[in-house]
Amino acid sequence: MPATELRPLESGPEGRPTLLRITGYYSFLLLGWSSLLLPSLIRSVEHSFGRTDTDFALLYFLSALAYGAAAFSGGFLTERIGRRIVLVLAFLLAAAGLGGQALSPAWVPFLAAAMLGGWGSGLIDGGTNALFLDVFRDARGGAMSFLHLFFGLGALIGPFCLGLAVTAGMNWRVALAITAVAALVVLPALAWVPMPSGRIAPEQPRARAEDMDQRERSLLPFAGLALGIGLYVAAEIGVSSWLVQLLSGLSVALATAVLSGFWGGLSLGRLLSGWVADRMDYFTFTIGCIVLASICLAGAVLAPWLAISVLLFALTGMFFGPIFPMIMTLGGNIYPNRLAALGGSLTTAAVVGGLIYPPLMGVLESRIGLSGGMIGAALLGIPMAGGILFARRASAR
Repeated sequence: MPATELRPLESGPEGRPTLLRITGYYSFLLLGWSSLLLPSLIRSVEHSFGRTDTDFALLYFLSALAYGAAAFSGGFLTERIGRRIVLVLAFLLAAAGLGGQALSPAWVPFLAAAMLGGWGSGLIDGGTNALFLDVFRDARGGAMSFLHLFFGLGALIGPFCLGLAVTAGMNWRVALAITAVAALVVLPALAWVPMPSGRIAPEQPRARAEDMDQRERSLLPFAGLALGIGLYVAAEIGVSSWLVQLLSGLSVALATAVLSGFWGGLSLGRLLSGWVADRMDYFTFTIGCIVLASICLAGAVLAPWLAISVLLFALTGMFFGPIFPMIMTLGGNIYPNRLAALGGSLTTAAVVGGLIYPPLMGVLESRIGLSGGMIGAALLGIPMAGGILFARRASAR
């Protein structure tokens, strides 16, 4: 099959399951909010437990490990016990982790609860991605882009709302407890809404293997997609984590406004992608976004005028926006028989990318500066695009 024919599949469930769509959107809105919950409350939490940034760095690392392990194992678990059970368990674990953090009397229980919450979030991420790939087979590009738009919206409004709440006197434990309750709200819908089970019966693998074409039997396309999504998340989190520090010459209010502009652009990019992606070849659209995002990021760092830099950071976010959901979509088209495992495995590759490069930017700051680290994030676009091209050639083979 020529690579250019990897377009949206025509098969899929009849109609658009509205409740399932809303459930997925809510899940990713909550996921985006939760991803910046602790970073937004860091000063209050550190003060309560008498901890330092080093302690929080360990918390972030262990939570990310739990997140990645859950995303990877969740796909294979879904193939054995079913998607509904895994997703319900995911939200229960996320709520238990958030509630445990809210009630923790000391740092060690707080750390354990954060890891439990990270495990639940990883299951939600990988499981919901796979669910949308499975349900919206006739227009995966648009469906995935709109889904990830809500993650961006959660990450965009979370710090703003939490900052106002804490400034008004809300205790950080209350914020965590409210988010835990919000994670439980979706359980009735998950328990009732019709959805593909994602299970593979013991006798199915051999029959499925006979139906698979050559590209589905090969892991080479997956390797290219995993490289691409890992490098994308490395660059995105690198920019998001260090942008305010890069703009240390500006006031905190202005520097955080530039960061909000980056996330606003990212959300806009996913919104626009939901309308555009299904009208283009998926590979061409994804690689185009990678190239344009890298050019804008390098330009934002090197621009001699602040106004131009601010605009280019927003454009970087806009072109960054479609990349993650489109790589997921490409994987769904190449491996339509293993969507649960695919969603979890690509999410794990993304987590690995986020674990490596952003901390490396901090380590290398004394040698090349944060500007050098940002240029490095832009240059990651070269192997990122290379990974997507490799997946295209391998799948065409």
